[in-house]
Amino acid sequence: MSTTTTLSRSEQLIELEERYGAHNYHPLPVVLEKGRGVFVWDVEGKRYYDFLSAYSAVNQGHCHPLIIDVLKNQAEKLTLTSRAFHNNVLGEYEKYITEYFGYDKVLPMNTGVEGGETAIKLARRWGYRVKGIAENKAKVIFAEGNFWGRTMSAISSSTDPSSFKDFGPYMPGFETVPYNDLTALAKALTDKNVCAFMVEPIQGEAGVVVPDENYLAKAKYLCEQASVLFIADEVQTGIGRTGKMLACDWEEVRPDILILGKALSGGVLPVSAVLCDDEIMLTIQPGEHGSTYGGNPLACKVAMAALQVLKDENMVYNAFYLGKYFRTELEKLKHPFIKIVRGKGLLNAIVLNTDDEQAGWDLCMQFAKNGLLAKPTHHYIIRFAPPLCITKEQIDDCIKIIKKSLDEYTKS
Repeated sequence: MSTTTTLSRSEQLIELEERYGAHNYHPLPVVLEKGRGVFVWDVEGKRYYDFLSAYSAVNQGHCHPLIIDVLKNQAEKLTLTSRAFHNNVLGEYEKYITEYFGYDKVLPMNTGVEGGETAIKLARRWGYRVKGIAENKAKVIFAEGNFWGRTMSAISSSTDPSSFKDFGPYMPGFETVPYNDLTALAKALTDKNVCAFMVEPIQGEAGVVVPDENYLAKAKYLCEQASVLFIADEVQTGIGRTGKMLACDWEEVRPDILILGKALSGGVLPVSAVLCDDEIMLTIQPGEHGSTYGGNPLACKVAMAALQVLKDENMVYNAFYLGKYFRTELEKLKHPFIKIVRGKGLLNAIVLNTDDEQAGWDLCMQFAKNGLLAKPTHHYIIRFAPPLCITKEQIDDCIKIIKKSLDEYTKS
């Protein structure tokens, strides 16, 4: 007598992905179909707190009604023209975002990694046209442990073998220095061919690594002294996530080139932006850089709405206040399985007190069982980054879930 096993709806959908999709991700076995605010629901109807926020792309909360209304209204009028023509929204958006962040110009792109590629092209062009570096000699310095995507340029700057191994040859002109090491940076900047230093104010993928106080300010000063551009990759740390509008604002640092993405659209569609002043931006002329979708009217309208929501709903302060509260409550647990709690604003992480490389994954599975979604990085580190609209009461509820899950995991 044969036994037929009936797959759940989630299992059926996961099986479809496994059969027809590339195996370049390893997601938790949760299939989501709906989101609102800090919550998401799976196809079986189970509700979860979202403590990843699509890697900080959903700072304003899932499906924020004001952003969605703007999306719908513009989608019925005009979505894409390409930059072969002007559209009636782009100039308005460019004025809005440059005044919002205090720069002369913006170059709109789609994804965060495109923003990084754009910043590097701008820095190299500036190096040749303004600094006077000899042709094809320009170098960009990156911090070890960086992560800004998986294009060929991004992996060429990576120090993580899982990103770069067996994908060479790599982009020339990239060098790395240890993160949070000003002495090493100063030495690298003595090379007259260096045009830029590109750095995350807090390293997200590396495990929410927060540098020493004044590291950014001192790094910016060293760059100024060496006539080198300071590029801030704020794709994950920007748009209010760390309790300031930009993580660089904690040290009153104004990057020469600022890269934004992710939450720039409130998680509605891919939107990124590179901001800098005329001396840098105007080194690129027509035909030298672009994007079919970059600056499309739908993206421009959505980005303005997303940035306005952030201000109108005081989400930056909420991230500052509740992030501090969240870390305090985690530390109060004094749980033996938590080695370190670190972060700024609502970008936080726990480092687990274990050598078991499976521990982070297994604990996140326990969190999911109890109604909270998070994801490990580097085996022993779990990021906690809920939408910035989360409330104190919801934080308290999530602390209970985290404690319950930790207790269950360590007893199993």
